[in-house]
Amino acid sequence: MEFIIAILLKYGYGGMFIASFLAGSFFPFSSEAVMTGLRAADLSIWPLTLCATVGNVLGALFNYSVGRLGKEDWVYRLLRVKQDRLERSEQFVHRYGAWMGLLAWLPILGSVITIAMGLLRINIWKSIFTITIGKAARYAVLALLLEGIF
Repeated sequence: MEFIIAILLKYGYGGMFIASFLAGSFFPFSSEAVMTGLRAADLSIWPLTLCATVGNVLGALFNYSVGRLGKEDWVYRLLRVKQDRLERSEQFVHRYGAWMGLLAWLPILGSVITIAMGLLRINIWKSIFTITIGKAARYAVLALLLEGIF
């Protein structure tokens, strides 16, 4: 993992985008570590925050697409999502709809939520809106922490 983070640090804002895309999708990755490293390397915080948000939202939309195009057995086999976790997420998504996108920033659970949103065919535009709000808030808080404001 350290080797991958070192490579992403080398690519600056592009590395931030890639790291956040991976973290937003079902791949386990820490975009926060990359953002912290890039800020320590003196890259500007708000462009980092923008790259992180866009990459993370696109990663979540990748999950949404896999859910929308796939079948549940694909999700279990290929994405290694546990059946009980997906079923619980589907219940919440069925109940709250696109609003669950606000929680898409949560580690591990966020990926399952976005896959469930795709499986249940929640409105894509509402999903993009709520996912973006949640993920932008996450990186804004991280940016404020890195700047010492919190």
